[in-house]
Amino acid sequence: MLAIVSAMSEEIASVIDALEGVKTREFGRRQFHTGKFHGHEVVAVFSRYGKVAAAATVTQLLASYPVDRLIFGGVAGGVQPGLAIGDIVVATDLVQHDMDASPLFPRYEVPLLGKARFATDPGLRAGLVSAAKLFAEHDLASHVSQTERTFFKMTVPQVVEGMVASGDKFFSSSAGVRDLRERLPGVCCVEMEGAAVAQVCDEYGIPFAVVRTISDSADESSVHDFPRFAREIARHYSKGVLVRYLNLGTV
Repeated sequence: MLAIVSAMSEEIASVIDALEGVKTREFGRRQFHTGKFHGHEVVAVFSRYGKVAAAATVTQLLASYPVDRLIFGGVAGGVQPGLAIGDIVVATDLVQHDMDASPLFPRYEVPLLGKARFATDPGLRAGLVSAAKLFAEHDLASHVSQTERTFFKMTVPQVVEGMVASGDKFFSSSAGVRDLRERLPGVCCVEMEGAAVAQVCDEYGIPFAVVRTISDSADESSVHDFPRFAREIARHYSKGVLVRYLNLGTV
């Protein structure tokens, strides 16, 4: 069974609304929805915000459903130069930028696991890259209004692969972004859940992939733009990329 998890309630709602034969169960104040999504048996859930909440959601998910692969989505702040609002990042690996158990362990390394970065599944990643490119080239214009695309100065989005950094911090300053880039050269974007989800999947041996839509530049403008982006754009991206992925025939 494919698990679809998102850090955005707007995104997961668009998937749930499209489920056939939906059944809902509640664990720990979280609603888990099963059904058929474009012919595939899935379980969909909103992760909630932050690393602890996301880890708790995914741990319950894996304990309660026969999940054999997981796709995690949401939005992120762009950190890599050249990334623009509306671009799509498919994670190659994820790191917790606020993990620091030094001097007992190297900075960013998760104690007892002996690693700082958690790599995504190559097959899932490749499928999502292809799906994201198809969505950006062929579907975006019909899913997102010209008004919204103009407001966010969006053209044809880039689809890039790279490192995603996660932590319990919402970035909203240029100084914070500069500091993060100095500490983690090569990071593409920053968010609050992905690396925690990656750690849980790694410990349980579940193949996973992470796809994030750039909603802001993680600087002073992020507070103003984020709510509108989540409401008007993010939900279309998530569902559109997933539909393209499931229709590739590689699942």
